[in-house]
Amino acid sequence: MAFFRSASPLAARTVAALAVAIAAFAALPFDAAAQAKKDSVVLGMVLEPAPGLDPTVAAAAAIGEVVHMSVLEGLTKISMDGKITPLLAESWTIDPDGKVYTFKLRKGVKFHDGEPFTSADVKFSFERAKAPGSTNKAKKAVFDNISHIDTPDPQTVIVVLNNADGNFLFRMGENTAVILSPKSTPTEATHPVGTGPYKFDTWAKGSSITLVKNDAYRDAAKVQMKKVTFRFINDPAAQVAALLAGDIDGMPRYGALESLKQFQGDPRFTVTVGGTEGKTIMTINNKKKPFDDVRVRRALAAAIDRKAIIDGAQEGFGVPIGSHMVPSDAGYVDLTGVNPYNPEKAKALLKEAGVQTPLNVTLTLPPPAYARKGGEIIASQLAKVGVVAKIENVEWAQWLSGAFKGNFDLTVISHVEPLDFDRYADPSYYYGYDSKAYKDLYAAYNTATDSKTRTKILGDIQRQLANDSVAAYLFQLPQFAVGNKHLKGMWSSSPIFGNDPAALRWE
Repeated sequence: MAFFRSASPLAARTVAALAVAIAAFAALPFDAAAQAKKDSVVLGMVLEPAPGLDPTVAAAAAIGEVVHMSVLEGLTKISMDGKITPLLAESWTIDPDGKVYTFKLRKGVKFHDGEPFTSADVKFSFERAKAPGSTNKAKKAVFDNISHIDTPDPQTVIVVLNNADGNFLFRMGENTAVILSPKSTPTEATHPVGTGPYKFDTWAKGSSITLVKNDAYRDAAKVQMKKVTFRFINDPAAQVAALLAGDIDGMPRYGALESLKQFQGDPRFTVTVGGTEGKTIMTINNKKKPFDDVRVRRALAAAIDRKAIIDGAQEGFGVPIGSHMVPSDAGYVDLTGVNPYNPEKAKALLKEAGVQTPLNVTLTLPPPAYARKGGEIIASQLAKVGVVAKIENVEWAQWLSGAFKGNFDLTVISHVEPLDFDRYADPSYYYGYDSKAYKDLYAAYNTATDSKTRTKILGDIQRQLANDSVAAYLFQLPQFAVGNKHLKGMWSSSPIFGNDPAALRWE
């Protein structure tokens, strides 16, 4: 706790919030509250989606938390265990060269506005994502690799790739590849229209988003919840209070880790621990001096004690990482030994690079607790090697319009998209990393069709990032799902950053 400059105010808020919650809660039996909500559910989430609700044009993972698999659907679906299953495509075939995918689409599917879903919508959505000026975060990795799309009939889509992509079916299950109707696309960010089990209802800015059941959905009989509300609660104390008071029924990505034991010991709640694709990193702006010198980036990495951050900011939950993959990824290589904690080495590297200390930098921190708490610890660690980090706390929308646009020195963020090492091949991405060696490796990975070759190159990709110290790689972001014991179906692991409200049920 000595690392947290804001520890005392947080503790005070927690105690106060708990007192209010317990007082309110005494008047209503917990199980009675649960039983009264048989056909509706309120879920808590840390961040409010920004800037809108169209995941095909904006990078924020919070957008997918609300609309993906609920309002909007793709050709495939990624289950909680990471398996790929049919969704809008009921089946598919792949040519031997790995470049031609033929999808057979479900018949009778309609968008929420009554428009029929056909192969033309798939073609439109993918060509829109591929078009010049597209801000789809998967544009370069997925859609620019599409040579052309054929639609021989309304229920058949043939996608021809320039280069084989062994991850293509997985990519089709991400929120970047949801299928939109040309008619509703102009207003998708404010009023999303899809083919999913839920329709968009209301968005109370700063507070919540509500979805209502789509009674015309093809599997509507299997969907129990008539209403799903997502409430935005980024303050850890408020998350505790909301759960105790029954204001929210569950929180799939619970953030108040210091209170986990309390819920684990309370028979009214269920707590599950899983993994995510979250690569929690201290991003370094590779374009800015002196960070354009690899010795400086290595010095920053050597100044950081991953274990201290995991213990101090994560209550001990988290697995250290040394590159941009997590242990649950196929092909993961443990590279935590490449840039180990070594303050003396950090000082020597800064001196070798000609950096005069104290070096003043800005450390930009978005709202999640791992960033705010972790940032406090990082600032303390950097100070010990002569790097003075001025902390700048920003809201999520500010982070997206500032740091994510390249206006930062250092920032702490967890990148939760799977297989997103492709971003390092894009010099315009906010990392500011421009390496021909990396681009060549990534190109080789994309063109390789043999699984052994791909796995080997994947290891080389991870080693390249670690050796170049593109970022200070910290830990895999774990997932903690806390909820009413009667609520079943919440995701407790996140192979993609999403929820599956149609699977929720009260028992």
